Amino acid sequence: MKIIIDAFGGDNAPAEVINASLLALYKYKNLKITLVGKSEIIQDNLKGKKYDQSRLDIVDAREVITCDESPVDAIRNKKDSSIVRAIELLKEKPDEYIGFVSAGSTGALLSGAVLKLGRIKGVVRPALAPLLPTAKGTPVMLIDAGANMDVKPINLVQFALMGSAYMHKVLGISKPRVALLNVGTEDLKGNELTKETLPLLKQLPINFVGNMEARDFLSGNYDVVVADGFSGNVLLKSTEGACKILLKELKNAMLGSLRGKIGALFLKKSLKQVVKKFDYEGLGGSVLLGAKGVVVKGHGSSKAREFLSAIEHLIAMGESDVNKTIEKVISEVDIERLEEKAEIDAQLVAKVKDSKKEENSDIAVEPNSPELVEEMAEEIAQQPSEIEVVEEDK
Repeated sequence: MKIIIDAFGGDNAPAEVINASLLALYKYKNLKITLVGKSEIIQDNLKGKKYDQSRLDIVDAREVITCDESPVDAIRNKKDSSIVRAIELLKEKPDEYIGFVSAGSTGALLSGAVLKLGRIKGVVRPALAPLLPTAKGTPVMLIDAGANMDVKPINLVQFALMGSAYMHKVLGISKPRVALLNVGTEDLKGNELTKETLPLLKQLPINFVGNMEARDFLSGNYDVVVADGFSGNVLLKSTEGACKILLKELKNAMLGSLRGKIGALFLKKSLKQVVKKFDYEGLGGSVLLGAKGVVVKGHGSSKAREFLSAIEHLIAMGESDVNKTIEKVISEVDIERLEEKAEIDAQLVAKVKDSKKEENSDIAVEPNSPELVEEMAEEIAQQPSEIEVVEEDK
């Protein structure tokens, strides 16, 4: 089992990245690591440290891509950067390496993976999918968290399929609960994108549980939350920001007075448990689903312990062979027939609305009234309820 690590990605690179790599070598006896970056600096950081030298290789790369640079331009122009060299190594030797992890520029990592590795067959757009902790102690995946700002319903459909496949294959959840991020839980809520996407998701061979409001994101009632990259990134950043502010204010309140300090002393153990429970950095960062090759994005501020989690995330993905599963589930769903059925359903809904207007021309009818929704549901129910799955060639 061999992986590639960007030694110069992240705020605390290369020291913390190298320390995490040595921890991984110690923990996984069958693991081999290739560190990519300025070789002399990597060697300096390894001096005096005990490790199995036969399981650690170094590939020299003289440049570093920063977060201030244009991702696409940086990938094209800095061909001797640690990110580019690492991605090219993964592309050249896909049978030798199970994947690549970096805590560097998110944009450069995404651009490099898509431009150089390509996409899994059938995937229209790869998506960035972080895992976050929840109130019930189980992680929730947000897909997409910023890779695709403008999307179409077909993209959200594929995000749902990829997210569900990941949670089942990698985390072992038998029937991942998949939800669509929206402004309300009712079917008729949302913008045109969510309204068009909802009926498509209902027909997929996944455990789709409907719309989800942002306030329920960390409730633990969902395993996968599907969103466009813009909305997903806003949800992710606002959630992280709110948690940090809440913890900071709680700390200030407890340490701001003698009474608070005494109370904090009694609550110390419980507070540590809460902080540990919602430590998102311990979940291993984000994964890029839909790209050829396994790619994990670690948190930019990762110390050795957090970056080790990202390495373990990569190992788990590689061992589960999740990309093959994603290719399979994508190929089994006929998107065109899915869209055709959704269009038929939409026409039926419009037909019912028109008939209601004719019958009640002098009476105002609420578009979301229970009677109208029930009648729509009855007429739609008379149509085929599920999209057929395309059988594989035998």
